[in-house]
Amino acid sequence: MLYRKMPGNGDELSILGFGCMRLPLKEGKIDEERARQQVHYAIDHGVNYIDTAWPYHMGESEPFVGRTLAGGYREKVKLATKLPSWTVKSREDMDRILNAQLERLKTDHIDYYLVHGLVKALWDKMEKFDVLSFLDQAKADGRIVNAGFSFHGSGDDFKRIVDSYPWAFCQIQYNFLDEKNQAGTEGLEYAASKGLGVIIMEPLRGGKLTHPIPPAVQEIWDEACVKRTPAEWAFRWIWDHPEVTVVLSGMNEESHIEENLKIANEAYPDSLTEAELKIVKKAEQKYRELMKTGCTGCRYCMPCPSGVEIPGCFEIYDNFYLSGNEKEAKLMYAAKPGGIIRGDVPGYASQCVQCGQCVEKCPQHLDIPSFLKAIAEKFEGKDFKGWKVIAKKNFGKE
Repeated sequence: MLYRKMPGNGDELSILGFGCMRLPLKEGKIDEERARQQVHYAIDHGVNYIDTAWPYHMGESEPFVGRTLAGGYREKVKLATKLPSWTVKSREDMDRILNAQLERLKTDHIDYYLVHGLVKALWDKMEKFDVLSFLDQAKADGRIVNAGFSFHGSGDDFKRIVDSYPWAFCQIQYNFLDEKNQAGTEGLEYAASKGLGVIIMEPLRGGKLTHPIPPAVQEIWDEACVKRTPAEWAFRWIWDHPEVTVVLSGMNEESHIEENLKIANEAYPDSLTEAELKIVKKAEQKYRELMKTGCTGCRYCMPCPSGVEIPGCFEIYDNFYLSGNEKEAKLMYAAKPGGIIRGDVPGYASQCVQCGQCVEKCPQHLDIPSFLKAIAEKFEGKDFKGWKVIAKKNFGKE
């Protein structure tokens, strides 16, 4: 296992972190015996960063992690969990939630504590409720050691949040399809320049970059002189960036854990050759061709005067056509553009009034209104209300 230092405190963290959002299931619930064995195996083979959150697995991930780290494993790892910002309604809520998390996780401190899922609206709310004094107090009394945040908004908002507090670290979505999406490469480099450690989530876009592999993309991977699986190409591309501290993987198959551990033993920064980087770029371009919309996530179309979360709608639509997983797409459509995760007003495709302002701004010259109409027809059918109920339960919003 390779390790990288957290810039501010010198912690030696495994470059591979275990994400506990997609644990193996049995009869709809966490398969506790199997999941415990998987987590223990990863720790025994060098993983020392475990990431969970309040809403994962319908609220059962944190208690599972607490039980799993008993018997000496807690002392072997740095534990990360998150303040569910969308549920916070007062300053007092923050202390109540953190204290409950300490109990659920069976620990007296959280090593890496994140304000969860920030976008502009959520950060405005958290500032209003004085989250910064909460973090200062929680660090002072020892309940948390390092304060950070996870992020799903735009690049400008990311920089504003980075500059608002002496954070130890941040967590961003990043992979070779998301260089310009959300924080993106610019945000990664900005955070690192400010001395923050950077934790990466969604390195495989929830598995979209590994299963199923479009034949045209597989042909590109096969062109490389060095033969690697799609997962290894994706991970190594991220770890090639020296600004990255840890990459989280939601590992739930034993074979995936084995493969990821092997990659994490070899993936040094700045180790990919120019030819290898060109292969990844070629694969990225092919994915763009195959994706339904061709959206790069640049957000030049935003803000929409009708409140549509255009890039978010497009991302879910494209992911659906890459994966074919309709249930996951409908859940994420209800949750993300619906404001359930973002913590603000809905931004569904059906809100589009065909004004055309977005078309004028789009560098890709996409017919955005037509795509939004198709997205609304796909995801806002008769079962839409049911998916919104499921999304609210799944992501912890009352």
